[in-house]
Amino acid sequence: MSVTSITPAPARTTKYKVTGLGVLRSEWAKFWSLRSSWITLGVAVFLLVLFGAIASYTYSPDAVAAGGPPGPGASDGDSTAVSLALTGVTFASLAIGVLGVLLSAGEYSTGMIRSTLAAVPRRLPVLWSKALVIGPIALVLATLGALAAFQLGTPGLDGERIALSLGDDGVLRSLAGAGVYLALVAVFGVALGMLIRSSAGAIAALVGVLLILPGLASLLPDSWYDTLSPYFPSNAGSAVYALHESSDALSPGAGLAVFAGWVALTLAGAALRLVKTDV
Repeated sequence: MSVTSITPAPARTTKYKVTGLGVLRSEWAKFWSLRSSWITLGVAVFLLVLFGAIASYTYSPDAVAAGGPPGPGASDGDSTAVSLALTGVTFASLAIGVLGVLLSAGEYSTGMIRSTLAAVPRRLPVLWSKALVIGPIALVLATLGALAAFQLGTPGLDGERIALSLGDDGVLRSLAGAGVYLALVAVFGVALGMLIRSSAGAIAALVGVLLILPGLASLLPDSWYDTLSPYFPSNAGSAVYALHESSDALSPGAGLAVFAGWVALTLAGAALRLVKTDV
């Protein structure tokens, strides 16, 4: 009697191919699953609209002439309805930049980055996907926030010399420029978070580059400051949404190119570190 041995069939293994679209979907799901994403986006838009509306309704062209405190809307003679509506851009940029930092550096703080990079061994698609997720979201919401701030502030400037409408030359371009600037700030935050790999450190760098650096640069000799100042990230970014080109600032197109260059340079540094070093 012969004995027939039966060899068990090997277990089937299913291989899943990692695609750029799949990584993008994963980052999209992670972004919206975090409560901090909703809250920080809401805070950024709220600050943009709130400060813009307040500046428009408290504008007083007679305050400076009377020797009183200028207030939000009477800081200088170059105020326009657009500049008042975009008063909150600085505050919104901090909120949305911090969101970008948390989106990338937050994974290093929790250790989740190990699981992310184990699932995506090529690594770089993770960085690009994070930037592609937050950039368009920030662009849409920030542009809508700028439009809302302008529209809400328009009644407060009724009859004033600086009053404008959406149909006036350059208004829509400036409001859209504010959205583009804030979208780039969000991507800048992602790049800093990936480069520094610490939420606190990346947030400090973000604040330093956008707010502190221009102030420290004023300590330079005047000739140096006049030459370098327009090329600082925040100064170049503010030129993107300026209604009128200033003599000591870049044009909107040049400002966009310079600020986008800063963002691209930081992204390149983050990509290099992501590929070359361990997590």
